[in-house]
Formats: sequence, structure tokens, C-alpha cells
Amino acid sequence: MKKLLMPFIAAILVFGVMITPSITYAAVTDTKVEVVNEKFGAPIIVYGGNLTDDQKSSVKKSLQVTDASDIQEIVVTGDDLVKYLTDGDASARLFSSAKITRKDAGEGLVINIVTPDNITEVSSDMYANAMLTAGIEDAVVDIAAPKPVTGHSALVGIYKAYEVAGGELDPERTDVANDELSVATTLSEKAGIDDAKVSELLTEIKTQIAEQNPVSREEVEKIVSEQLANFKIELSEEDRQLLVDLMDRIRQLDIDFSKWSDQLNDFSKTIEDKLSGIVENEGFWESVKSFFNNLIDSIRSIFS
Repeated sequence: MKKLLMPFIAAILVFGVMITPSITYAAVTDTKVEVVNEKFGAPIIVYGGNLTDDQKSSVKKSLQVTDASDIQEIVVTGDDLVKYLTDGDASARLFSSAKITRKDAGEGLVINIVTPDNITEVSSDMYANAMLTAGIEDAVVDIAAPKPVTGHSALVGIYKAYEVAGGELDPERTDVANDELSVATTLSEKAGIDDAKVSELLTEIKTQIAEQNPVSREEVEKIVSEQLANFKIELSEEDRQLLVDLMDRIRQLDIDFSKWSDQLNDFSKTIEDKLSGIVENEGFWESVKSFFNNLIDSIRSIFS
């Protein structure tokens, strides 16, 4: 019996080595001081206009804001929704908040959702995609909410913060960007498509629009159809038309598509890296699952 159990014991030991986290110890160093870029000023925190004092304190903690932080604080309200979105509702309740730090040209976008359990619909890639459409190209953005919310209002707060920091945004582009965010979450929630795959799909369609420069809705529809087939995504006719409508609006924006194409290609590479990491991870755990299923069958045969 002891010999029969040895493979089982060895397997447990091997698996223990596989899953035990590696631990590293860092030497104690001086706390890094964040240098303010005087070209853009201090980072800006934009709070949802309906936060209570306690919720605001929670958001501050999530965004690592202390009394000593060198920041500028503003509030986003329903009036801002009306300013940046054609169908904005001034009576909307806003809770999602953000910290935006503008960066030099070429540094790209870094989006951190620091309260992922409370931003229920919008992923970091969706935010980044919409921000590129809106014309925000180089910034670090941290997003937080004190309770579960969809996360849509954070984008309007980002627009306001970006302009307070000296950036200029085209209202038409911000409205289309918000439309893009709505379509992205609809495809993810309603059509059941993975967030990362939605972002990759939208990025590739926009890249093809930038490269092919379609001049009609029919040409946009052809690009959308080709990319849906390429990604093996099937949509209802209603959702497909939502996507075509969005991309036709993007086609008509005043954008330097030659420059936009490079930005989208960089962003697409980032999403592809994320997806490949997910696939590799799933493959690893599938092999572990298969290993233990086979092991259990072997043990059953021993004692049967």
C-alpha cells in the first residue's frame, strides 16, 4: 500500500511547489517623492458630485490622496454631463471619481481601476479606447468609486479634469467617445463578449477606418463585417447596427487618422499581450485540472 501511495504523495509535493508563491524581500529605501510636471501642474482629482463626505474620504483613500498630496480637487456634476454629452442628464447621480496626471507627448495612456469591485461595467481598456477617441492621448488615470456603479460618469470627470489641466477637447469627439463606451459595455454585458475582446474588436475596426479612410457608411459597414468575421463574433442585427452607427460617427470626426493609426496599433498590441496572457494562464490551469482528474482516477482504481 505504501508503494501505491507514493505517486500520490509525490504529486502533492510537486503541485505544492507549482503553486507556492515566490516571496521577495525589498530593502528599506527612502519613500519616492513624486515630481510635479510644471508644464501641466499637479495631478487633478475629480470627485463624483453625489458623494457623501464619508464616500469622498473612501475615494481619497483609494486614490492615495493624503493631506500632504500636491493635487488640485474639482467636482463633476450633471451640468458637466450636459456640456460633454449631447444627451447628458443634468439630474444624473454621479459617484465614480478619477485622478488624472497629464504626461508628455508619446508617453501614452495608463488606466488603473483601483476599486475594480465597484466599477462594474467599464474595463480599463474600454476607458483607454474611449479616451483616445475623445482626444486624450498621454496621461495616467486612476479610477475609483465608493460603491458599485457602472463607471460611465468617470469618463466625463476625466474630460473635465483634462481641460482644467490645460488640454483642449472637441465636444463632438467626447460625445462619440461616450457613445463608444456605451456600445462597448452593451456588447460585453448583452452579447456576452469578453471585455478584452470587445476592446480589441473596437480598436481593430478603428485602425482599419484610419488606414482605409472609408468615405461612406457602406464602406464602414464592410469593415465592421470583416472584423466581426475575423474575430468570429456573431451579433444580433440590433447590436451590429449599433456598432456600424458608432464607427460611421467616428469616420466623420475631425481626426488626423495617420497619427491615430499609430496610436491604435500601440494600444492593440497592449490588448493582444493581455489576451495572450489570459490564454496561457487558462492553458496552465487546464493542464493542472487534467493532471488531478487523472490522478483521482488512478487512486480510485487502487482502492476499488
